[in-house]
Amino acid sequence: MNVSIVIAHEEHYKFAEEICETINASAVQRGTGIARRTPEYVMKKMENRDAVVATVNGKFAGFCYIESWSHGKFVANSGLIVHPDYRALGLAKKIKEKVFKYSQEKYPGAKIFGITTGLAVMKINSDLGYKPVPFSELTDDPSFWNGCRGCSNFDILERKEYKMCLCTGMLHDPAKKKTEEKYTFNKKVLLRLKNIKLALFLKKEKV
Repeated sequence: MNVSIVIAHEEHYKFAEEICETINASAVQRGTGIARRTPEYVMKKMENRDAVVATVNGKFAGFCYIESWSHGKFVANSGLIVHPDYRALGLAKKIKEKVFKYSQEKYPGAKIFGITTGLAVMKINSDLGYKPVPFSELTDDPSFWNGCRGCSNFDILERKEYKMCLCTGMLHDPAKKKTEEKYTFNKKVLLRLKNIKLALFLKKEKV
């Protein structure tokens, strides 16, 4: 399989609509919340060299983009998606590694974070040095949380005053990397935490 993972640019505009459709279809299939993005938004990321795209023999295979806040002090790698034809091949991890390294080069010293409900993404983040953290340790920039408005779980986040949601926050802080022990990913613990939050939120909705 001839895989190419590169910094996205204008040549990849042709994949924008397919990227958005793949992200939305994945969210529906998995029953998870995910912020929707438009083809125009994706193309803007490509124009600014804030995205990574994977192709196989010229066909779209995967994507991830970068967002930054507080003048580059906080950076998020978001929208990670792999086309159904290329899943279960380790491509998601390769894309994540590429965009993570690129984020460090483009925004040196930045705290890199993400929020996700996907255990597979949590595992990849953990391998890269991320640790689970409360939302209070993430950026407080309103524009980041406004980006969650396209997610089906946004009402939960809003009710919890942006302090908690079904997503788990994970952070890579380069300033602490050398002084703290590496976080050990535990799928069972994180799955239990996810289920507890889901049951708690749904119970309160029914009351």
